[in-house]
Amino acid sequence: MDVPETTAACRDAFAEMASPTCIHDPYPFMRWLREHDPVHRAESGLFLLSRHADIHWALKATGDSFRGPTPGELARYFPRAATSLSLNLLASTLAMKDPPTHTRLRRLISRDFTRRQIDNLRPSIARIVAARLDGMASTLERGEVVDLHREFALALPMLVFAELFGLPQDDMFGLAAGIGAILEGLSPHASDPQLAAADAASARVQAYFGDLIQRKRTDPCHDIVSMLVGAHDDDADTLSDAELIGMLWGMLLGGFATTAATIDHAVLAMLAYPEQRHWLQGDAAGVSAFVEEVLRCDAPAMFSSIPRIAQRDIELGGVVIPKNADVRVLLAAGNRDPDAFADPDRFDPARFYGTSPGMSTDGKIMLSFGHGIHFCLGAQLARVQLAESLPRILARFPTLALAEQPTREPSAFLRTFRALPVRLHAQGEAEMRVVVDQDLCGTTGQCVLTLPGTFRQREPDGVAEVCVATIPQALHAGVRLAASQCPVAAIRVIESDASDGGRASAGSAPSPAEAERHAAKDQRNAGGHDGTV
Repeated sequence: MDVPETTAACRDAFAEMASPTCIHDPYPFMRWLREHDPVHRAESGLFLLSRHADIHWALKATGDSFRGPTPGELARYFPRAATSLSLNLLASTLAMKDPPTHTRLRRLISRDFTRRQIDNLRPSIARIVAARLDGMASTLERGEVVDLHREFALALPMLVFAELFGLPQDDMFGLAAGIGAILEGLSPHASDPQLAAADAASARVQAYFGDLIQRKRTDPCHDIVSMLVGAHDDDADTLSDAELIGMLWGMLLGGFATTAATIDHAVLAMLAYPEQRHWLQGDAAGVSAFVEEVLRCDAPAMFSSIPRIAQRDIELGGVVIPKNADVRVLLAAGNRDPDAFADPDRFDPARFYGTSPGMSTDGKIMLSFGHGIHFCLGAQLARVQLAESLPRILARFPTLALAEQPTREPSAFLRTFRALPVRLHAQGEAEMRVVVDQDLCGTTGQCVLTLPGTFRQREPDGVAEVCVATIPQALHAGVRLAASQCPVAAIRVIESDASDGGRASAGSAPSPAEAERHAAKDQRNAGGHDGTV
């Protein structure tokens, strides 16, 4: 796709992001939007901000320059809300509230959902991680393929939520089965049947949580729901059952699919950048830096789903956003803004080493968890799950590799997966990585036509890129052929034996030192960690 020509005529960035091209790789379009239309007005009248500075300001200004919709305005922003349980539950969540209601609800939840409470879950999370890896080990060690998305990335947050909420694991898996339907129904482009399916799933969740609240009130345990329904000697205020159901529903939706997607992206980054694995083998600060860079490079939620209403006319970048306009922020574009993060398409955990969570060494905010009064309540829980998982995955399966290309969900809002097939390299089996010397690339497109699932053309200059960072075994012969046929010898094949500690060999490719130099220069992840380098 020629980004400039396409987007020059594009009237709706939301529709563009739902296109198959953007589902596969949204970042070229986001780059164009940020550079040419950073305060974009969609056909629906929504405004979309894509520059880091504008997004950071808008998130910080929520409660001042921006507000959530009032109950009377709900039908304007969600026309089907009058008949939709899911949309009404969404309206009841913390993210839709403004001060002073928001201040009260956040205080009541935060007194129990504390950093200490989350840190106390670390031993349980570590136990769950170990058990899931044990369950995958025998299959992988037999040389078979495992869907890491289903067996680990999805399972971990489900089991952690069961622990946090005090639910039987079977009940948690039952609730989780409906999350996808609810999220699809909440999309601005959802069809009536999709919304109906979301409402049916939300009704089951609502009924279950209503019953759970009564059980925890009668027979409390040491879980978050028991604490939320319990009395507090220093604070007589409590959440109503309806408020608590809305909060639990929102926490279930907000912290499940996004955490699973980030685990997937983190594993892909670990596979795509073996030279960066040392961050996961050292101190806690190194692990944290790796996690923050994954969150920056691949925000699981592309844009904010909650309306933010301008309280006055606001001018940004020469564009006037009128009072009462609905404004959304494109978090993923802000995270890759070169004005905030130098060389933003490069995966570099050093940006976040030794800093406060979410803060780069240059003092810039990573936007994936939001900012301001609506900063994600579950951010610490997500970070702990990632920090407890990634070093253990690497230590347990150091030769883990892609078995085939991952499959993504066709969602413009959440950058999530359907499958992430992985396998172990056998002893002595060659691992292949590829870089393209973009200074040499003659833009003939021959490699793209020969192996479209492995090579593609970068936008907007059209030079070749690699779609999979670690090439699956079945594609090795085709990649070698493409490299031999490249008329300007721009394709560099780097092969290493799984038992050789990662030493690069190159056949007709460059020397190890030269390959390292070109890898450092050319490996840019413009398309997320689904393998684009």
